[in-house]
Amino acid sequence: MTPNNNHLWKYKNLIILFFGIILAIILSQVESFHSFLLHLNNFGYIGAFIAGILFVSTFTVATSALILLTLAEVLSPIEIALIAGLGAVVGDLLIFNLIKDNLFNEIKEIYNKIDQKNHLKKIFYSKYFNWMLPVIGAIIIASPLPDEVGISLMGLSKISTPKFIFISYILNSIGLFLIISASVVIKP
Repeated sequence: MTPNNNHLWKYKNLIILFFGIILAIILSQVESFHSFLLHLNNFGYIGAFIAGILFVSTFTVATSALILLTLAEVLSPIEIALIAGLGAVVGDLLIFNLIKDNLFNEIKEIYNKIDQKNHLKKIFYSKYFNWMLPVIGAIIIASPLPDEVGISLMGLSKISTPKFIFISYILNSIGLFLIISASVVIKP
């Protein structure tokens, strides 16, 4: 009798997320990879774009901030923020699509098996909670905090992808500009 591999692939997005987190943790410990990331500032605006992609993740936000702050020594904070904002949209969109389309459904299925009386579901679908999800998500995306939680909240709110891209770009660009500008002002 052969084992049923369909059960594993039923939760493939959770498995991919789990292994992605493990890979990020391992790569963050590899000195040569960390050194490579820190040298992205030598690539100017391309480095800013890549740093923007890295800025949205818990595991790479510190390295991204170092790259962006180094770039701020030679490039305009506005230009860095606009280009890194585009990179952040790419990173956010990868997370958003995973959460919105697949991961949420897998988590929901597991949750429904655990909480058969749907206590949390009643809260999620209340009129007050429904409008708060995208607002709280937007605040988190605009902040220096990593974007995963904010993206998750926006994904749960069923926001359309074009709206998400627009909001993500504006919020990330503003947040990046404020961080970079603050570092330029504070620098001795």
